[in-house]
Amino acid sequence: MSFEQMVRVPRERVGVIIGKSGEEKKELEELLKVKLTVDSESGEVLVKADAVDLEEVDPFKAIEVIDAIGKGFSPERAGRLLKEEQTFVVMDLRESTGSSKSSMERIKGRIIGENGKARRVIEELSGTSISVYGHYVAIIGDESHAKLASEAISMLARGSEHRTVYETLQKARTKEKLDRLKLWED
Repeated sequence: MSFEQMVRVPRERVGVIIGKSGEEKKELEELLKVKLTVDSESGEVLVKADAVDLEEVDPFKAIEVIDAIGKGFSPERAGRLLKEEQTFVVMDLRESTGSSKSSMERIKGRIIGENGKARRVIEELSGTSISVYGHYVAIIGDESHAKLASEAISMLARGSEHRTVYETLQKARTKEKLDRLKLWED
């Protein structure tokens, strides 16, 4: 039995998957233990895994990694998904903005912040990796931290002040540290 699934990535991200002289693609195939067939015209990536490999690798994780690269992550950051406890969350900003291009740009600007500050602060306070690409915001992190980061992004999309979002993240981080300390005391 073998596994095959097609993943569509933006054509401008195909080069990131292939890399210089196909080196990145080879590295991804070795790391993910799959065979990748990339159509650079359509942006379709066929992910194949043989029956023997299915015991060694989770082909669905391979698809998540390819999708994460398509959503703007570097292959190194997308590789973080191979760790057991990591999850991949994709938020479609069109749910907040509708079809308004100016609203989309405004919300993306709020999420990224000046010189990337807002995104960087959210990443640091939540312990996640965040990519803002096209009309998507993608998050890689453990489940609770990814949920926290997605709530922070939703708050910014709804118009909350950055300070309020940062305070919410800081409170959650402090609570998590206190909870861990309580475990050591018990």
